[in-house]
Amino acid sequence: MKSYLLSIVLGATLAGAALAAGNAASERNAQPIKIKSNELFTDNSNRTATFVGKVSARQGDMTIYSDKLVINYSEKDKDVEKVEAFGNVRVVQGNRQALAGHALYENRAGKIILDASPRVFQGDDVVSGKTITYFVDEQKSVVTGGTDARVEAVIHPKDKGKDGGARP
Repeated sequence: MKSYLLSIVLGATLAGAALAAGNAASERNAQPIKIKSNELFTDNSNRTATFVGKVSARQGDMTIYSDKLVINYSEKDKDVEKVEAFGNVRVVQGNRQALAGHALYENRAGKIILDASPRVFQGDDVVSGKTITYFVDEQKSVVTGGTDARVEAVIHPKDKGKDGGARP
């Protein structure tokens, strides 16, 4: 049960950031991506676009905020290979959000890696660890601790009343 809820919390928050498969994500993928920043640097030889300073990237109901966002694209078809967000990373969708110091979306591998004190919230529920990895195509996640951090989850049961759900 907790594993299922953890998967829902992580999946719902991160799937949109990765432009995951599914009806909602497919609809979001069809929408334009609006990126705002203080500066933009493009490097065609290295196939990168780097947005710096109060970055916000919005597509549909999903918004990613960071200090810097680097998009790497393929030479052949200009598809996105990876997106990396640095500093004060915040991914917001409805009542779900992920916070981290760094995030990496690897398109081919179909995964998002959050590190540097990552936390994922949905309402009052929160999951944290050293690294949070979400596998988009498989809709599964792995939260790891380490020698200096442990995995923590705070999951609030639905309110059933003070008497455990009995009717008055």
